Amino acid sequence: MTRAALAAKRRHPGFCRRLLGAAALLCLFAAVAPAQAQVVVFVNGEPITALDIAQRAKLIQMSTQKAPERQAVIDELINDRIKIREGKRYNIDPTKAEIDRAFETIAKRMGANEDKLTQILASAGSSAQTLKTRITADLIWSQLVRGKFQSSLQIQEKDILAAAPNTDNSSKGVEYTLRPILVVVPRGAGEGVVDTKRREAEGLRGRFQNCEEGIPFARALRDVAVREQIVRSSADLTPQLRKVMDEMEVGRLTAPEVTANGIEMFALCARKSTNSDDTPGMREAKNKIFAERFDAKAKKFLAEIRRTSMIEYKK
Repeated sequence: MTRAALAAKRRHPGFCRRLLGAAALLCLFAAVAPAQAQVVVFVNGEPITALDIAQRAKLIQMSTQKAPERQAVIDELINDRIKIREGKRYNIDPTKAEIDRAFETIAKRMGANEDKLTQILASAGSSAQTLKTRITADLIWSQLVRGKFQSSLQIQEKDILAAAPNTDNSSKGVEYTLRPILVVVPRGAGEGVVDTKRREAEGLRGRFQNCEEGIPFARALRDVAVREQIVRSSADLTPQLRKVMDEMEVGRLTAPEVTANGIEMFALCARKSTNSDDTPGMREAKNKIFAERFDAKAKKFLAEIRRTSMIEYKK
């Protein structure tokens, strides 16, 4: 384009409006970006920005259904930075694979996959990285506290009986032998496909009479995966699931359940009483005592290392 043509184009009103619009847009981005990147507090030299606070607040709100106080969000972020730094002192550093597995587990509990959970977080104003940062801090902190206070976190039977003298330990545990069976549903499939696969799962459930014949039959079907046998104690299961397993006939399948991977069922191949004292009542009492001890030790330890940390708020 010649200089004369360019000069003529610049004199054109439309060109000027587009130029002004682009400049205004750049000004808008310039105003928003620094506000989001603004450092609110330094924790041992590491910054926490306004964006970090906003995204963590949205994450908390997703789980509590209540908007948290800003200072509470800042304190949580400070604590996470401190936990991660303390973990590095003891060479505790979760791998990317460990963090991703934890992220996937959370997604499955929500009936989603990793991509879907990432979308859910973004649409709520948070991010996958925000959740993964909290996961990282939690993994480090759990390992750190367990290792540092291992001896005092050990629980004996006398501790359980002293804390919960009315715990029923007369009954023995029950052991369930299960085979997970999955009717595969293509990722991103619509409701129509899911309904079709659910009907196929119900059909398989109706034909499944025992594990000896049912497992080979299921394995031969298209889009059906039979996974390795697992054994679960009654103490490992929720009361609702224990009730299902106790009332269910051995050799039959549980009701189909839609999961992130497809339609899942479990074949109950064996059920037997054990001589183990690890009954649901004892396990519940033990878990309660452990949680109380862990929380007390963790709270005291965090307060100690927080006092020695450099926390600088920016005005």
